[in-house]
Amino acid sequence: MFKKILLIITLLYAAAAFAAVDVNKATAAELDGVKGIGPGLSTKILDERNHGDFKDWSDFIARVGGVGEKTAARLSAEGLTVNGKKFSAAAVAKAKAKADKAEKADKKAKDAQATDKNGAGSKGKQEGKSTAAVPAVQQPTTAAPAATAADTATKK
Repeated sequence: MFKKILLIITLLYAAAAFAAVDVNKATAAELDGVKGIGPGLSTKILDERNHGDFKDWSDFIARVGGVGEKTAARLSAEGLTVNGKKFSAAAVAKAKAKADKAEKADKKAKDAQATDKNGAGSKGKQEGKSTAAVPAVQQPTTAAPAATAADTATKK
């Protein structure tokens, strides 16, 4: 009977050891328990988590230095999750594409604002060339003719 109780306790302990560890809820000790995470990486994870919870694996990869897709896949295989989800390369690629699309839209909006500030588009540019770069041409001045002796004599 004692052997059966000991076996059950051992099995429960083993099951708890292989349970998933959520990166947003884990303590430093729990993170250290995941194979591949040492004290240095667990400190980085906790420091970034203090700035806010990780939304998904792509957010985790972007914010924690030294963690890329390969490392994330390995940590996920060892039981690490983000919001209860295991790592999926397809999900990260989808999130990256969405972020790139948003970045392009932001850049396009900023370019449009810059064009509006520089003269509402057509005023500041003519045929693709900027008029601001054309230097002003200075007209040559002619000197007034020198006064002759006859002009001076007639004024007197």
